[in-house]
Amino acid sequence: MPVLPGAEPYRHEGGPVGVLLCHGFTGSPQSLRPWAEYLARRHLTVSLPLLPGHGTRWQDMQLTGWPDWYAEVDRELRVLRERCTHVFVFGLSMGGALALRLAAKHGDAVTGIVVVNPANKVHGLAAHALPVARHLVPSTRGIVSDIAKEGAEEVGYDRVPLHAAHSLRSFLRRVDGELPQVTQPLLVLRSTRDHVVPAADPARVLSRVSSTDVTEVLLEQSYHVATLDHDADRIFEESHAFVARLAPESAPGEGHDHEEGTAVGG
Repeated sequence: MPVLPGAEPYRHEGGPVGVLLCHGFTGSPQSLRPWAEYLARRHLTVSLPLLPGHGTRWQDMQLTGWPDWYAEVDRELRVLRERCTHVFVFGLSMGGALALRLAAKHGDAVTGIVVVNPANKVHGLAAHALPVARHLVPSTRGIVSDIAKEGAEEVGYDRVPLHAAHSLRSFLRRVDGELPQVTQPLLVLRSTRDHVVPAADPARVLSRVSSTDVTEVLLEQSYHVATLDHDADRIFEESHAFVARLAPESAPGEGHDHEEGTAVGG
């Protein structure tokens, strides 16, 4: 199945400091591509994989679950560890939960974590019906493109496959139990107007991690997909400053805009 235009995975071979970026549920690398390119221009090695079942059609996602999504980012982290002295993990929404689980499982192999509107729970009464409903109804209305910025759109599915949603619910419950194992420096960027992930989710993350180096930044002008929204530049700058503080060997300065990474066809 062809990958949707813009949803291709992205990689850039840069310096000794690496960043793994994890996209969200039913989304694609497109939502994080500007962030990845910003980091690549600053000489960081960047990996932005396409999660299994994503970036094609929602029916493909019905055949996948959280072990598939997590295995993909776990594999990418191990690749980065082989060539980088420091590796950071960034994530948006469910990608934030993937990043936190990588940190919990890999310990010192992850230098720091940056999460934007991290998901912690599938909310609403419908969540409790998922174990049964997923056998009766294949999908429900999608959640992509919660963006305040006019003209900005997220490449993702307009339907949520319920088998995958049920798996997401199980995954988020598992990650919540593992949050006390997270000890790395943590930067949380949270939109004050998010129509997908409520403020309770990042608050829960902040209350349960064991990290002592923790920063929370409020994004006043963006909705859920803040990486494509009005606060995108602030996210990029705050995350780069976070990396530079914890890994001083990361090259300073702007880099060269003509240095391009590789969009890997799927």
